[in-house]
Amino acid sequence: MKRNYQKELEAQLKVLKEEGEVPTLLLHSCCAPCSSYCIEYLSQFFYVTVFYYNPNIYPDEEYAQRVIEQQEFIRKFPTKYPVTFIEGDYEKNRFYDVAKGLEEEPERGKRCTKCFELRLGETAKKAAELGMDYFTTTLTISPMKDAALLNTIGEEEAQRYGSRWLVSDFKKNNGYLRSCQLSKEYGIYRQDYCGCVFSKRERQVQKAAKEAKEDWN
Repeated sequence: MKRNYQKELEAQLKVLKEEGEVPTLLLHSCCAPCSSYCIEYLSQFFYVTVFYYNPNIYPDEEYAQRVIEQQEFIRKFPTKYPVTFIEGDYEKNRFYDVAKGLEEEPERGKRCTKCFELRLGETAKKAAELGMDYFTTTLTISPMKDAALLNTIGEEEAQRYGSRWLVSDFKKNNGYLRSCQLSKEYGIYRQDYCGCVFSKRERQVQKAAKEAKEDWN
């Protein structure tokens, strides 16, 4: 039976609200635009710590800009409970190690799965180290990401590190649309590719093909 992760999340949040608990949550963030709605939503129920761990980002200048944008959004955005920020290590070699042999995989292929495992595994580990009550990721807000795959990986990494995964499918209930609205409202830089050198190249090919088609027409 197909799971409805948004319904599961809502049920969990209802229990927390009824019990009057405000747990801690380590929120893995891929970028400020994707985090915007997630922070707005989750900070009503948790003390959120945003964990920016993305060794896949290319090039270095893009990585640095995404970190700045993330910090700026947290600083500017008003929340019910405080939101803090932790930057993970920019371990580029770890990403290239897991991507080895999968360089020609298309987006949403096996390389992406390995990348998710790397980032969510590190988040689960950090959540356990910090004694966080839960951890989750902003990645499920993207219409291009498989929420079932991400939740499966999250649950596996939680079991591996002894932490607790918070299920999600943030694109539901117009979450992605709201993230676009918040990005515009706060002037957040929005990249046009997922983040890694391989997705950047794929995006460049797509743009070139589109431009060639427009010129032909």
